[in-house]
Amino acid sequence: MMIPFVYLGRSILAGLGLRNAIKPRLLFACSGVPRTHPYNVGPAHCGDDAFFIVENDRRSVIGIADGVGGWRRYDVDPSEFTRTLMMNCERLARTTTTDRLNPVGLLQRAYEQMIRLKKPVLGSCTACILVLDKETREVVAANLGDSGFMVVRGDSIVYQSQEQQHYFNTPYQLSISPGHRDVIQDRPSDAETTKISIQKGDLIVMATDGLFDNMYHQQIIDRLKFIDRHDPTYESLKEAADKLAGDARNLAEDQEYMSPFAMKAQSFGLNLRGGKLDDITILLAAIVDNLEYPDR
Repeated sequence: MMIPFVYLGRSILAGLGLRNAIKPRLLFACSGVPRTHPYNVGPAHCGDDAFFIVENDRRSVIGIADGVGGWRRYDVDPSEFTRTLMMNCERLARTTTTDRLNPVGLLQRAYEQMIRLKKPVLGSCTACILVLDKETREVVAANLGDSGFMVVRGDSIVYQSQEQQHYFNTPYQLSISPGHRDVIQDRPSDAETTKISIQKGDLIVMATDGLFDNMYHQQIIDRLKFIDRHDPTYESLKEAADKLAGDARNLAEDQEYMSPFAMKAQSFGLNLRGGKLDDITILLAAIVDNLEYPDR
């Protein structure tokens, strides 16, 4: 005898005391503009930036890294460092089977794997890693440097990571630099950490500083208003991410625009106007119920 499948709606499940059985997940879209190819919007990797995304039954994990372009004066490709670090993070996030995943510990293990390579990958980068625990409905994050993320609920920012700078335009960074004593070398444990309770409909904007140096918080929120928080789609997230990346690039090229980067420069006594040309990489995610988005 075949037993028919009966879908119990979200409200019915909640009434039956099964609300906690409906786990959250992240519905993702990504976009970006590499500094050297301004019309190429939306590639998976943008210039010296890199990112990763991992989704499984226990958790959703996303991370982003921004390579330090100054390594080119030593004939070193900065993107190799960021991509190797993010690939290590992705592999470790996929294979970790413990109930909890610490983003600082993940970053530390990925970095140590690079240090132990027989042929070291030279370079430096900032890094931001976020873990959504599906059991606790909490986001745990670690941010080192001036990449970062914000959590948007409705029209309000409920959390914004704080950038870490040694001095103007010199962010905290992980480095492997044998033979280069003038290179800044911070540790994964120096990252700013936070824990946040999330709700269905929240949006997470994670990006390299190419976004945050060129767009103010309200400008970012305005580009998110057309996403239906009750029923977000990949298409609406992708459209918003592409819009953010394209607008950030256009503002970066405006020499008269008083950008967030220019405002920071003036706070350090520097007479600077205009945006900041840089690689731009954006991960835009919506908190959804896994029951409602089983295959996306």
